[in-house]
Amino acid sequence: MDILLYDNWERKLRSFQPLRQDWVGLYCCGPTVYDYAHIGNLRTYLFEDVLRRTLEFNGHTVRHVINITDVGHLVSDADDGEDKMEKGSRKAGESAWDIAERFTVAFKQDLHSLNMLPPQIWCKATDHIAEQIAFISTIEEKGYTYITADGVYFDTSKQDNYGYLARLNREGQEAGKRVALGDKRNATDFALWKFSPAGETRQMEWDSPWGRGFPGWHIECSAMSAKYLEPWFDIHCGGEDHIPIHHTNEIAQTEACYGTRLANFWMHGYFLQIDAGKMSKSSGDFLRLQTLIDQRMDPLAYRYLCLTAHYRSQLNFSWEALTAAQTALQRLRDNYLSWAGEADTAAEPDAGFTERFHTEINADLNLPRALAVVWELAKSSLSPAVKKATLDRFDLVLGLDLQNWQPPQQIIPDEVHALAERRRISRENKNWAEADALRNELRELGYEVEDTAGGMTIKPL
Repeated sequence: MDILLYDNWERKLRSFQPLRQDWVGLYCCGPTVYDYAHIGNLRTYLFEDVLRRTLEFNGHTVRHVINITDVGHLVSDADDGEDKMEKGSRKAGESAWDIAERFTVAFKQDLHSLNMLPPQIWCKATDHIAEQIAFISTIEEKGYTYITADGVYFDTSKQDNYGYLARLNREGQEAGKRVALGDKRNATDFALWKFSPAGETRQMEWDSPWGRGFPGWHIECSAMSAKYLEPWFDIHCGGEDHIPIHHTNEIAQTEACYGTRLANFWMHGYFLQIDAGKMSKSSGDFLRLQTLIDQRMDPLAYRYLCLTAHYRSQLNFSWEALTAAQTALQRLRDNYLSWAGEADTAAEPDAGFTERFHTEINADLNLPRALAVVWELAKSSLSPAVKKATLDRFDLVLGLDLQNWQPPQQIIPDEVHALAERRRISRENKNWAEADALRNELRELGYEVEDTAGGMTIKPL
């Protein structure tokens, strides 16, 4: 079966035509909520946010779905080991249900802090058990499953094209190399439904036609994307680590169930590197967005940093790079604010700069080159009003929230207020020498006093 991948995405994005006339279906694999998201995870969601914004910039209506995995994701991609939710529950000393709720709320807050557009549809795996059971039943009826001592498995030998997304052969599937086959017929076979261990009650388990247990990790995305976007939809996104196993198995399930491809386009964000290694939750040593905030970094500085690298290239994180991004973002904000102050008339975006920006974002989301257009705009001789209107247009994609930014309010020390008041009284008494001396004293403390028709103002130097 043919599939549209990156090689023809660049030339198709601008002229992209959705499968439906009324909306573009966009499904983004969401977090497994057994812990906080780290900034590497968030880089993937940032690229997906830019993708959605670009599609909307191009005039499309987007139906955006993000799932929440709150059951069934085992610590091993090979369908063995402990459920990550059970492991997280034990670590936190809370129920699996409680940590799922807590980390879901934290994840949504991270997206909000990074000015990401929320999806139209959030869907949790535990809210869609019936849909997953029905999906597995259909696959079973079509002859793609078998039952072992520990669950219901998908028989990948029944599909000649299994693994085509990752261009894998079955012998090369990493999950199959890492573990013994056990009762599995083929190394690449994967669990659709896992049985609860004998004599053990899990926190999350349900009755099914095959026995009490819980769904495998991959089935939730096939079932929920079919429910909310139809079995065959436009664009499926995730991290690059999803390609060889999770997304490969999603495709297998949907093709078996419906006889169609799952998505027309697949887009994957590449890893964030730190100290030359992939950032991961499993190491227990990762940076949260809150970590950056605690270091007095603006969350949108991290967004800006992610815009400086193409989503299909690895980005190395360092505090120096983040500081540089924060400096650049502040320069852009200062420019924007100065243009807004001078722009006293309505203006239209500049057509030439808008066309160049449009070209870059439609070249497979080439944000580094789009940012270069932004800075050329800032240095151009266009009027402040036109610059502001043009950057307003660009920010629909960049998502830097320039319109709503305000300089932080400075807290003026009481000592400075007292000196300024003494200077005001000196001026009223026409004691100019004392007034000048007090002004110099204020400057030594880092403040300037301005006398206007409306009164006195104090500003940091």
